[in-house]
Amino acid sequence: MIEWSDVDLAVRDAVRQFIDKEIRPHLDELESGDMEPYPLIRKLFAAFGIDAMATESLDKRLAKLRDGGESKSRGGGGMFGNASGGMGFVVISELCRVSMGLVTGMGVSLGLTVPTIQSRGTLAQQERWLPGLVTYEKIGAWAITEPDSGSDAFGGMKSYVVRDGDDYILNGQKTFITNGPDADVVVVYAKLQEDGAGDSPADKRDRKVLTFVLDRGMEGFEQSKPFRKMGIHSSRTGELFFNNVRLGRDRLLGETEDNSAGDGRESARSSFSTERIGVAAMALGVIEECLRLSVDYAKSRTLWGKEIAQFQLIQLKLANMEVARMNVRNMLFRVIESQQTGAPISLAEASAIKYYCSQAATDVAMEAVQLFGGNGYMTEYRVEQLARDAKSLMIYAGSNEVQITHVARGLLSD
Repeated sequence: MIEWSDVDLAVRDAVRQFIDKEIRPHLDELESGDMEPYPLIRKLFAAFGIDAMATESLDKRLAKLRDGGESKSRGGGGMFGNASGGMGFVVISELCRVSMGLVTGMGVSLGLTVPTIQSRGTLAQQERWLPGLVTYEKIGAWAITEPDSGSDAFGGMKSYVVRDGDDYILNGQKTFITNGPDADVVVVYAKLQEDGAGDSPADKRDRKVLTFVLDRGMEGFEQSKPFRKMGIHSSRTGELFFNNVRLGRDRLLGETEDNSAGDGRESARSSFSTERIGVAAMALGVIEECLRLSVDYAKSRTLWGKEIAQFQLIQLKLANMEVARMNVRNMLFRVIESQQTGAPISLAEASAIKYYCSQAATDVAMEAVQLFGGNGYMTEYRVEQLARDAKSLMIYAGSNEVQITHVARGLLSD
């Protein structure tokens, strides 16, 4: 049976102290948008040496590549360098107890943008973009979703590139892009429109998907202002517009259309699993904080001369929260175990984990609001924020309806 190690628990306690000192006092500013989230994460990285670990890991990786080593590994320099899965998930979970948006922005930059460039980029491309990204000095975005292609990410994709000599010309639009308004580096997926290719709906759906890296400020590349959202306000989300953006081949990941790892679809699918299993740690943080707040409130709030903790209906709510916490924690331990043994979690299992954990976190958060009554609807009691944030997990990384489809396909394919 896996449990948190002594190191994990020490990290948890230290991170909690940092959060109480550096993040909780600024929650209102983060929620209102008056404070950008990125400096707080950079301060966290510096305090715990995460930036130094990531840089050291990346330097070793690049040195190996220069010596002719394997170039397509998804190894070091990602979310937390070579930190253990337990430690990384502890940090994620603790941050989600107070501000899930901080994790959302960090996760997309370090957990999606960085690994995509690592796994598909040439040595020159990794040297060009990764040093600033792995320390969070530069912000990354990962752009696949479009106004008409959310769950049907590839089939409905309309952003396209055409060849122009040795270059490509990119046109299109992406939406709901985490870090989109502020990103310095953006990984963009677009379909290749070739001369002579068919224009039927089936032909358009099956066109090759290529993956490019864009930098902020390129001619024809526009980043929108942040959207106003229901929750995760400390994560800034927006749209990206591409109007005849000229891209040299050096911006095509792998610098070839015939990447040995497959086209952009394969790159994105591996990232989908990474996103989905990460939801377990995010959900655990929400559930643990809701449970802590609810227990404290149930012991202090009185009704008809009794603490409400003495009423069975309140006890039922608390018991259900605890069962959800145990289940989500055990799913997270399953993820950690898979990393330790090197046995990857399938897309179907990742979808099952995401589906259950996101629903559990949302249910627990809404029950916490109900337990608090009128106070739960007020921002000062924080369960209101947790409920708004938790709901995003049912949509984030693919809607739960899509996760059900992946789970069923996994069962029916046997």
